[in-house]
Amino acid sequence: MSETIRVFAGDCTTTFEGAHARTQRGRVVVVVKPDRTVLVHDADGYQPVSWLTRPDSLTVETDDSGFGLVARADEQVLRVRSHESSGRAEYPVTEAGVPVGSHPSTGEPLIRTGGAVVALDSGAEYKLPAGATVLEETCGDCGLPTMRAECGAVFELCVDRACESLDDAVRERFDGEWTCPDCGSDLRIIRRGGRLLAGCAAYPDCETAFSIPAGFVVDDCDCGLPVFETARGRRCLDGTCERFAG
Repeated sequence: MSETIRVFAGDCTTTFEGAHARTQRGRVVVVVKPDRTVLVHDADGYQPVSWLTRPDSLTVETDDSGFGLVARADEQVLRVRSHESSGRAEYPVTEAGVPVGSHPSTGEPLIRTGGAVVALDSGAEYKLPAGATVLEETCGDCGLPTMRAECGAVFELCVDRACESLDDAVRERFDGEWTCPDCGSDLRIIRRGGRLLAGCAAYPDCETAFSIPAGFVVDDCDCGLPVFETARGRRCLDGTCERFAG
């Protein structure tokens, strides 16, 4: 579910204690974000007259006579005290992202924010692989958006891993495709520690394993491992390979 943002308005005295101490009074709007960031806005421009970002602590007191806030971060203190309250309210708020369609079951908007596709109302989240692009097409099975992901090859899959698994697609394409440079055994596609790896089939006797980068195979390295084209240029599957010529 979404978090909430709190809004307070009224005739207030705002006091900031820190490197640039100041006291101001006026009819202002005070915004308190879910991460405790406090912004005090007056009628002029877009910049707050005072603010404190992600304070260590925040105290909010309200009663019939008004409201008061105290935010602290190290040696900085922001105090807001109302003389006359015009009102206060609390509203649901989410991160803003790029619209990528609607949820096939609920109809709610879907947005891409950070590394995930998120349903705006329910908060359902579909995490994306690094470097993935959300496509305009939808999945024929579930109706969610599809994505383009590079992980050894280019795959177009549903954003819901429970519907179509990138791990399974990479495993089907590359499991046993490459050889361990240390012992000659096959490299198997495995997930370990939250990462997709090409790990030696002789494990635990041989612990060789390589993280598969976001990119696609374009060549063979002198060491025998594949060369990947990535957003940062070409590299060997072994990121420390001394035989890779670039």
